Amino acid sequence: MGNSFIINMEKLQYISQGITRKDQEENIRKVLDNGIKWVQIRWKNAPENELIDLCEISKQLCSEYQSICIINDNVELAKTIDADGVHLGLNDGSIEEARQVLGKHKIIGGTANTIADVIQRVNESCDYIGLGPLRFTSTKEKLSPILGFEGYQEIINQLNEKSVAIPKIFAIGGVGSEDIQPLQQIGIYGVAVSGQITNQPSIISELKALSMF
Repeated sequence: MGNSFIINMEKLQYISQGITRKDQEENIRKVLDNGIKWVQIRWKNAPENELIDLCEISKQLCSEYQSICIINDNVELAKTIDADGVHLGLNDGSIEEARQVLGKHKIIGGTANTIADVIQRVNESCDYIGLGPLRFTSTKEKLSPILGFEGYQEIINQLNEKSVAIPKIFAIGGVGSEDIQPLQQIGIYGVAVSGQITNQPSIISELKALSMF
């Protein structure tokens, strides 16, 4: 995986869902079957051995489908299974340390909720930023303050005012198909979707078509 991928980054991410390892794996298989090209494995409070098993299987599946496999939070696990990268929350360790562990060709994403977070992530040289939530979502514990479309617009405006180049920002948190084009018009690069894709994997082709513009 070279940095050429970063330039042509997929605009639709799937964040995995499921309470058990079996649920997680089944959901990941379904979305890959339906054409998803980017999976972030996110399974909070998982038993460590089961999480490792899930990530190993998922990495193998993603390779077979020529899809990107990102691990949420766990840099060492991403390195162990040779995942395509890692996504770090604001309290999950530094981007710089992750880069040292994983190397310059892996994808490193970071969470943000405010303009200060976004600028921090830009300064840390994240490959992409997961900015949210757009609206309330039950798939995430400890939800940050909700941004809404106005919040995204305000952050883009402030970046422009500060003459900061707009990074690759993915909207996350309660995002649905009807949100993609309004977000792109604001200047948001792509979307990360969990619930809607888990519940209806067949919608992936529609979401991808909407995301291409």
